[in-house]
Amino acid sequence: MTWSFVAITVLGLAGTLIGERQGRPLRFFAKPIASIGFIGLALALGAIETRYGWWILIALVFGWIGDVALMGTTRTWFLTGLIAFLIGHLLYVVAFFVAGLALVPTTLAAAGTAVIAWLIFRWLRPHLPAEMVGPVLAYVVIISAMVATAVGATSAGAPGLVVVGAIAFFIADLAVARDRFVAPGFSNRVWGLPLYYLGQILLAWSVA
Repeated sequence: MTWSFVAITVLGLAGTLIGERQGRPLRFFAKPIASIGFIGLALALGAIETRYGWWILIALVFGWIGDVALMGTTRTWFLTGLIAFLIGHLLYVVAFFVAGLALVPTTLAAAGTAVIAWLIFRWLRPHLPAEMVGPVLAYVVIISAMVATAVGATSAGAPGLVVVGAIAFFIADLAVARDRFVAPGFSNRVWGLPLYYLGQILLAWSVA
């Protein structure tokens, strides 16, 4: 049962990439289906049976909302997607707090991700429209906090899937930022989308 949801995500991802490459509307059907796969996986693994699982599940739902919004081509749709994912990352942070954090690893990871976040924002800043500076900065801070708390949760005994999933998600978002603000192109999706879905699948699987 669980692997069937993984298969749904993989097939949906393949359809999304094909649609993106060929400029066909296939992606408007395939991408939401791919994202339903990771929500279904979390449910199949018992997400609603624990507090941690509930927070992860709600975060995944906001991921689905963000995926749908980012299919739009206007800045409004992009901002909607950005906000949805920002909320999703905050929910992941809450989930990792619920799971329990090891203080020292969390602190060290926060220091490391702060440096990375500063470098990323410095890279993006010259390419950002004025009205996007604040939202993008907030997003970089929150996703960095998600990675730091994922490290802390894993160090405290959470599955290793948590930190691997969070890092995959983090790297995938660099592809989104590069595509939107720096160098648009299909190549960003080729590596960004698989990493994104890998991250979401691993985070969904962590509820087991």
